[in-house]
Amino acid sequence: MTDTPHRLPESGPEPKPGILDIAPYVGGKSRIEGVAEPIKLSSNENALGAGELAKEAYQKAIADLHMYPEGRASKLRAAVAEHHQVEPERLIFGNGSDEVFALINQCYLTPGDNIVTGQYGFLAYRISAKANQAEVRLVPEPDFRVDVDALAAAVDERTRIVYVSNPSNPTGSWNSGEEIRRLHAALPPHVLLVIDEAYAEYVTEPDWETAIPLAREANNLVVTRTFSKIHGLAALRVGFGYAPLAVAQAVDRIRLPFNNNIPAQMAAVAALQDEAHQKASRELVQQWRPRLAQAIKGFGFDVLPSAGNFVLVRFPDQRLNAQAADAFLHSKGLIVRPVGGYGLTDALRITVGTEDQNRALLDALSEFAAS
Repeated sequence: MTDTPHRLPESGPEPKPGILDIAPYVGGKSRIEGVAEPIKLSSNENALGAGELAKEAYQKAIADLHMYPEGRASKLRAAVAEHHQVEPERLIFGNGSDEVFALINQCYLTPGDNIVTGQYGFLAYRISAKANQAEVRLVPEPDFRVDVDALAAAVDERTRIVYVSNPSNPTGSWNSGEEIRRLHAALPPHVLLVIDEAYAEYVTEPDWETAIPLAREANNLVVTRTFSKIHGLAALRVGFGYAPLAVAQAVDRIRLPFNNNIPAQMAAVAALQDEAHQKASRELVQQWRPRLAQAIKGFGFDVLPSAGNFVLVRFPDQRLNAQAADAFLHSKGLIVRPVGGYGLTDALRITVGTEDQNRALLDALSEFAAS
């Protein structure tokens, strides 16, 4: 008997329409070839890491690795409800807030529907909307911030969801409490407004307000938060949404039963109690965000106002452009985030790091500007 090579058939199953048109999400880089320990400022992670209470809770969870998680995340549900003073039955938990967006889109979008979001709205909203064969309507942001009146004007009878990042990633911009209330009031009852507050804990601007009180009285408003930023638990993927009860119950019908693992749940509960770590994380950003902005502007580059734990830097010079800056920073062992996927080909997003990391960044950018 002779061995004949196995040949795959020329054609196989085809994904449903639209899937292959989706550009996959690409996270911030974490490695530079030839550099053992680069300084990573590309993913808006907490520069201080996770708090000690969360680490201790994670270690204790090792004893339960053979167990399935409690499907309703009851301890975490109770802790979040107490911390934010919300009704526990109205909480949606996800494997990161990305999954909360995907679950909402899966529940409410059918082929031919559309979502409306800003020109620089987080890519995760768009990806899962397209996966449900919905149209994505991007509203221009000429000043790099969401125009709530333009969002409302883009809504039609097939609009099912409006997404707003507040503060926004990657621009760092924010909308006032009055603007969010005005947008919600302008939407018809059949449209769900989702306010993504991933960076809420870093905001210091006096006109910003969380939308949680507004959501408490609304039938078509969801507010999402994450444990990846201020709490430093990005690796564990824990996010939640505060939603109308009918929305939470609908999502629960399709949510995978064990989508938050035991170590993640226990670490998140502990993180909510670690006020000292939250305070230190906020203070680091409050101290260094304006210092980075001022110094980088002094080098001749543009820095957009930011309410998050990052700054968006624009490089308008054709020679000293964003691509050249990114390559130069790589040569110095620094990783930042190009944002060409948002159409911002002239910009880099830079996370606020520790003091040593920030000083290394400024030294490198100063050298680049002088080149």
